[in-house]
Amino acid sequence: MPNWPALDYPAFAATGQSLHMWTQIVGKFRLANTPWVNHSWQVPLYVDARGLTTSLVPTADAGFEVRFDFLDHRLDVLSTSGARETVELVPMSVAEFHEAFIAALERAGAPTRFHGSPNEVPDPIPFAAQTEAGDYAPEHATAFWQAMVDIDRVFTRFRSGFLGKVSPVHFFWGSFDLAVTRFSGRTAPAHPGGFPALPDAVTREAYSHEVSSAGFWPGGNGIEEAMFFSYAYPAPDAFSDASVEPDAAYWHDQLSEFVLAYAAVRAAPDPDAALMAFLDSTYRAAADLAGWDRSALECAYGEPGVPRIA
Repeated sequence: MPNWPALDYPAFAATGQSLHMWTQIVGKFRLANTPWVNHSWQVPLYVDARGLTTSLVPTADAGFEVRFDFLDHRLDVLSTSGARETVELVPMSVAEFHEAFIAALERAGAPTRFHGSPNEVPDPIPFAAQTEAGDYAPEHATAFWQAMVDIDRVFTRFRSGFLGKVSPVHFFWGSFDLAVTRFSGRTAPAHPGGFPALPDAVTREAYSHEVSSAGFWPGGNGIEEAMFFSYAYPAPDAFSDASVEPDAAYWHDQLSEFVLAYAAVRAAPDPDAALMAFLDSTYRAAADLAGWDRSALECAYGEPGVPRIA
């Protein structure tokens, strides 16, 4: 598998639009059947050896896992009872995918009731009503997943350097991004909310405590390339003026966050190091300007098989 594959957002866009809705449908199955966890950590998907997975979803009768396989291009519904049902990933409308997924859940003996409309998109249309033809190009889906495999590796290392509360590395299907978040341990002012098709109560719970968050987004909505991003909530004074690395990183006024093009990371002599520089420097800017207790929160990056020093 190639490291840091090329990503062409204009070529990926149509497949990405399908995957955004398809991952929302699968994510809503997890949401409907998993107890609420702080900051909505019960809803994301996770990068795995073949694509994206819900992990095990508990129900009264069995556990279920739903996996996007971006090598064989299928969606698998797996049950602890031994059932396995498959939906082939091919060009189809969102409505067709929604219907096929529910049918696969029924055959596997899984619950089929979940919220039927997307979140975090303007003017959401119920999945069953999105009948226009959709696209799915296997090569673009595979490249997207392969990029996230590399990104997950770097994000996981970055996550290991923090003793305080830190999120898993997870894929949020609403915003369609892979993210990791560090927390200062202090509560934050109530978030104003205002995200499209997302209850403000969910947003306020997600941002109940101070964060420095970073992620990867494949592009869209006027940003026509894959990007890394980093933001703080609440953003400390002068955050936008902070000096960050590498040189290709900059403050994006429209997004109100630091960004770094995926292409710039891919072109670097050491892409892992370039991305780590972005993660480290944007976090330090947020933590220093907001007065986080860095000495109590940070530690050396983890090494395999090496316990932390007590």
